[in-house]
Amino acid sequence: MDRLASFGNDPFDKPPCRGCSSYLAEPYIKCAECGPSPFLLCLQCFTRGFEYKKHQSDHRYEIMTSDFPVLEPGWTAQEEMALLEAVMDCGFGNWQDVAYQMRTKSKEECESHYMKNYINNPLFSSTLLSLRQAEESRTADSAIPFKPTDDPPRPTFDSVLSRDMAGYMPARADFMEEFDNYAEWDLKDIDFVDDDSDILHALKVSVVDIYHSRLKERQRRKKIIRDHGLINLRKFQILERCYPKEVQELYDVMRRFARVAGPIEHDKFIESHARAKVYERVKRVREDERRKRTMLCDVLQYIQDGRACQQWLSKQAAIDAGITPVVTTITMSGRRSAPPLNLTGLPGTEKLDEREKELCQVVRLVPGAYLEYKQALLNECRRQGGLRLAQARALIKIDVNKTRKIYDFLIKEGYINKA
Repeated sequence: MDRLASFGNDPFDKPPCRGCSSYLAEPYIKCAECGPSPFLLCLQCFTRGFEYKKHQSDHRYEIMTSDFPVLEPGWTAQEEMALLEAVMDCGFGNWQDVAYQMRTKSKEECESHYMKNYINNPLFSSTLLSLRQAEESRTADSAIPFKPTDDPPRPTFDSVLSRDMAGYMPARADFMEEFDNYAEWDLKDIDFVDDDSDILHALKVSVVDIYHSRLKERQRRKKIIRDHGLINLRKFQILERCYPKEVQELYDVMRRFARVAGPIEHDKFIESHARAKVYERVKRVREDERRKRTMLCDVLQYIQDGRACQQWLSKQAAIDAGITPVVTTITMSGRRSAPPLNLTGLPGTEKLDEREKELCQVVRLVPGAYLEYKQALLNECRRQGGLRLAQARALIKIDVNKTRKIYDFLIKEGYINKA
């Protein structure tokens, strides 16, 4: 676990806590495995084991704090940054005001430390300033780029194209009117003075916090526009029309959820729903084809038994007419055993061994159907680690006596085993 410094003592300079969205106060936690954007948590969310998307509570982490010496003992990294900022605000040589802004060091200590480490020491000259500037340039909010074309259009004010682009000005990479455009009005007359009462001071701080939250909402909306390419609305609509009609309708319904997901994740979400509908349609076609194959197998089984064939045709006619088929039974006294099925010329016969051919002849099952039922039982047996007769009967929808003979045969020959 590394102990690193945060070179900013202003909570507004850092992203908020990913768990509770509060401003981060040192020390706080940075995930060492999530990136490239930093995943930061306050201590309260870290102790609760907060998890979000790819971040897990058992990831390696770093404690971010500036409460340790950098250049010499007695001066923490946070105080070093406060000194540099005070010199920038008050000016070099104005050590009285620098010390007043520092509050933790006297003017003699500020002058001596600054001259020793930042003026007369070439090794550390401007080191922290360079780091501070690099951090600010890395985390600064960039202007929204115009990506659809290299030479963006520059529509006249209040034209149709300008309204379609929400007043976006490509040359300035900004909008004519910001979201919550008058948010600064509530802040413009606030002035913090020393003689403010505690209640008045807290009220002013609350107003500033509210203003900051409105700025965050403004940046969030800009980020959505930038990430989803919504500046050029016409081109966005043309891209949507490339999808089938059902996908376009789904886009219209689900567009409101784009704000909570990235552009790639949102597109994947839409396309997965569209493909689910295609899957259901193909599944129905596949089931219809399977029923047709089962019907053909039944016909081939009964083709040599005139009485059974007539009974099967009557049942199918009743089903097609929408009435319940009447199942006729033959008494045991007048029942004759059906002759063995002739397998000559039937597809799949060459794939059977002698014992399987004998089974198909006895149970009057065509080789193609037997091979399909056999493979289904073998797959289910491997998946379950064994197979019961009830499972076999639920798997292949044929006469239960035939299923029993096939099941017993596969058990005897060692193809499957009982559960």
